[in-house]
Amino acid sequence: MLGNLMGRLFAQPAGDEVVDFETFRDLVRTGAAAIVDVREPHEFASGHVEGATNLPLSRFDPADLPTDRPVVLMCLSGARSAQAQSIARGAGRADVRNYRESLNGWRARGGRLVV
Repeated sequence: MLGNLMGRLFAQPAGDEVVDFETFRDLVRTGAAAIVDVREPHEFASGHVEGATNLPLSRFDPADLPTDRPVVLMCLSGARSAQAQSIARGAGRADVRNYRESLNGWRARGGRLVV
């Protein structure tokens, strides 16, 4: 299962490193990737994906990203996480992906939030 999940995570062609809902759901469930929410702290505190870490885009530093496993970025709509992904990739992090559906998509598909 984990090997298949990692295969799905890294199957996207270069330049389109996004994660679909099913893969994201499985990553959240297994903890196989670090989920990093780049919304501001007050947004994060109002509800976030269980296990997510908050690294706001307003002070985003790729050096603060976890290095022990791949990283999936998210925000509210996908715009800020795409910006953070671009910054991380510019810093040499090839293991960073974007959950483009982000929090809005997660909630629309019944994903649970914690506070």
